[in-house]
Amino acid sequence: MSAADWTAVVPVKSLGTAKSRLRGAVPAARHEELALAMVLDTVTAVAACEQVGELVVVTDDPAVAAAVAGIGARIVADVPGGLNASLRFGADVAVGHGRRRAALAGDLPALRPAELGAVLLAAGDGRAYVVDAAGSGTVLLTAGPGCALDPRFGPGSATAHAASGAVALAGDCPGLRQDVDTAADLRTVLGLGAGDHTCALLRDLGLTGCGSSRVPAGPHR
Repeated sequence: MSAADWTAVVPVKSLGTAKSRLRGAVPAARHEELALAMVLDTVTAVAACEQVGELVVVTDDPAVAAAVAGIGARIVADVPGGLNASLRFGADVAVGHGRRRAALAGDLPALRPAELGAVLLAAGDGRAYVVDAAGSGTVLLTAGPGCALDPRFGPGSATAHAASGAVALAGDCPGLRQDVDTAADLRTVLGLGAGDHTCALLRDLGLTGCGSSRVPAGPHR
């Protein structure tokens, strides 16, 4: 396996509908900025991973497309059918079965390049996945050459991916495992050490110093 043998695929929905359960963590007028900041921290870490040779972002949102293109991502237009359809199209059609592909959540603002690299080195040539911090979801799904990605994201996706034959990957990777769906998740990633974009936004709002969180537990007034 070469040093940069993987293509990472990150799906990002429209910022206007993203992260509905996170609404209230910041003022409503800044919610889309928070969603975008987390995407940018995620793709910045992915792009810096030594094992990743190409970064593909599947999105129809022009603000997301412009921002991640500046980090070096290739933009693929989204398709109807939800998250799994987007991932199948991005990984299996736009990229193709000839490459090693890693599909990641776009809300991993505490992700570290070395964490991702260690997981990809352990992933092998079949299908593998990483369980989220909550223990039931999936933050990463990989497929080797010749394998379809076959994503099963949604409620209980860790169990669904295991049932589909994917192998669970272990390892110490808290930034990779911690996605952000709620204000509590956001406080957790700030404790882990969120990326520059998320921290800059929250500092601008006077909510956190990134390390000692003051993100509200409920709706922001």
